[in-house]
Amino acid sequence: MRAYLSLGSNVGDRHAHLSGALATLASGEPLRVSSVYATEPVGGVPQDDFWNIVVELETTATAHELLARARLAEAAAGRTREVRWGPRTLDVDVLLVGVEAVDDDELTVPHPRLFERAFVLVPLAELAPELVTEAQLGAAAGRVERLGTLETLR
Repeated sequence: MRAYLSLGSNVGDRHAHLSGALATLASGEPLRVSSVYATEPVGGVPQDDFWNIVVELETTATAHELLARARLAEAAAGRTREVRWGPRTLDVDVLLVGVEAVDDDELTVPHPRLFERAFVLVPLAELAPELVTEAQLGAAAGRVERLGTLETLR
């Protein structure tokens, strides 16, 4: 099944944090990666812009297994959770996992704010335009600027 994860970084070497997470998240499974987008942070905490991407995996993993991979990738990047919506080396969110629906204390899939955030919808639409409507893109909040690909930004 296809799964989509959102990755963001605004502390340290953003390119290295995003690139470094890909192997952990894919765990040997095929993946596609969107372009990199510079985006304004949400949540009101003053901080630098994020670099955001969306990753598409062809996977047999469950949403909770993908969450475990996400946490491993965040830990490897030195992620700390001191300020809600604050700056971070790496933030990974599980957006969609096939048709699986999850709503528990650890995880909600589809991601509850998926269709509110341009920094998620724009790269998601790049990989899977059938999942995002023009109306959803138009209603999503936040400045999003395409920077290039992880390969071209080296």
